[in-house]
Amino acid sequence: MWVHVVVAVLVGAAGPRVTSEPAELKTDSGTLFGTLDLPPGKGPFPVVLIHPGSGPTDRDGNQARLKNDSLKYLGRALAARGIACLRVDKRGVAASAKAGAAEADLRFDTYVSDAVRWIGWLRADKRFGKVGVVGHSEGALVGALAAPTARVDAVVLLCATGRTLDALLREQLKKNLPDKLFAQSEPILNALAAGKQVKDVPAELKALFRPSVQPYLISILTRDPIAAVAAVKCPLLVVSGTTDIQVTEVDAKALSAARAGIKAVRIENMNHMLKEIESTNTFLQTARTYANTATPLHPKLAGELAAFLATALAAGR
Repeated sequence: MWVHVVVAVLVGAAGPRVTSEPAELKTDSGTLFGTLDLPPGKGPFPVVLIHPGSGPTDRDGNQARLKNDSLKYLGRALAARGIACLRVDKRGVAASAKAGAAEADLRFDTYVSDAVRWIGWLRADKRFGKVGVVGHSEGALVGALAAPTARVDAVVLLCATGRTLDALLREQLKKNLPDKLFAQSEPILNALAAGKQVKDVPAELKALFRPSVQPYLISILTRDPIAAVAAVKCPLLVVSGTTDIQVTEVDAKALSAARAGIKAVRIENMNHMLKEIESTNTFLQTARTYANTATPLHPKLAGELAAFLATALAAGR
């Protein structure tokens, strides 16, 4: 059992009172931690698991040098609109660090399995009704893959790619590397995509292709987001932003076309950190939203998600 220590927070000067409390999930390989953002009232509430994106991103949407509180803002904003939210630290990250394996033992499917466990944890709590999952960036693929097994009632993909990581990496490396170094990266990616590790990696590419991270890359490189989304049978919303420099409108359109009945919303001037930014012309403008906790959530995002989720997660279990 876990002990709930409830902390009250105010959303806006005159907004509804949202409460946040810690959450713990015990697994055979360690305890995972998160935060529950609860709406005012007694419930039962519709609830969503908010899964963070790639790398060492925590429940608030932050990394060590990129603190923006995007997912904290989102959880509290949805709770203020009647949707309870569970935000989690991924295995190996922040409070869940001790539950993480060595980098060489990390696999993408571990995150999917943990998401299924967290969703089961929510279903066991009588304060909640139907359960959905909101995945941000790489977390969108986690959510889509977890959805059929966990039998969730709704899925939201935030700033998600519609291409494999293999295709994305090739595109980014071709754009950012000198021709000679890009040519050296190609056989490495080809081997990893085929499930084979590479011993000899140029020094300039070791940060990306170091031996200890190669098993993880092999586990995710060819996972197809379109196929994952097509397998999701519950209501699904694709949300993208016009100033997102990490994924494109092409990605959102591809995901939206994965099967019939998918709803898509494109939010003007929203970037990858779910913040409002009118231009990405300068590094300073972009950096302000990636590493600034004072920048609020895009004003239209929570309303769009809450409207979709309120319908998809209507009363019942």
